[in-house]
Amino acid sequence: MAFELPKLPYDFAALEPHIDARTMEIHHGKHHAAYTTNLNNAIAGTELEGKSIEEILKNISKAPMAVRNNGGGFWNHNLFWEIMSPNGGAEPAGVLLESINRDFGSYAVFREKFTAAATSRFGSGWAWLCVHSGGKLEICSTPNQDNPLMDVDTRGCGANPILGLDVWEHAYYLNYQNRRPDYVNAFYNIINWAEVTKRFELSK
Repeated sequence: MAFELPKLPYDFAALEPHIDARTMEIHHGKHHAAYTTNLNNAIAGTELEGKSIEEILKNISKAPMAVRNNGGGFWNHNLFWEIMSPNGGAEPAGVLLESINRDFGSYAVFREKFTAAATSRFGSGWAWLCVHSGGKLEICSTPNQDNPLMDVDTRGCGANPILGLDVWEHAYYLNYQNRRPDYVNAFYNIINWAEVTKRFELSK
């Protein structure tokens, strides 16, 4: 079966004022839709057709660049929509907060390091919070539509991503222009920590 563009779990305007409705509409309906279509076209008639997106990404070094770019774009955005919520924000709790405190010292330090990963990424890319086998957390960044699941040099943490922030300009430019730090800071108000915690517990 071909990959399908997932429906957003909320309305385009649900994340305002942090992310505006027009940006969400374009980001999901144009950019993510294009990654989905182009991924399907790139794998059609090849041995990759019928495999899960995770299987494809874990062996992406053997695939054409069109599969790498569009497969990453497809998977990254699937995660991105799910780890945001109009009811998000605040801080993580429970086992995830305990692990953040253990591995970073405090939530405040985690936020400082994650912000640095997002704002210092030159050009387009992503910032990630990943979990290694056993539960150790790590922050990293990847260029373009690469992600830590890929078996390539730029994969960053080399672990399972449970939180990702898109820092391509199309993710924020309409509202924030060149003020990427403002966009990154706004992101903390809409993080769906319940979803991130669920992914953390499944990945340990």
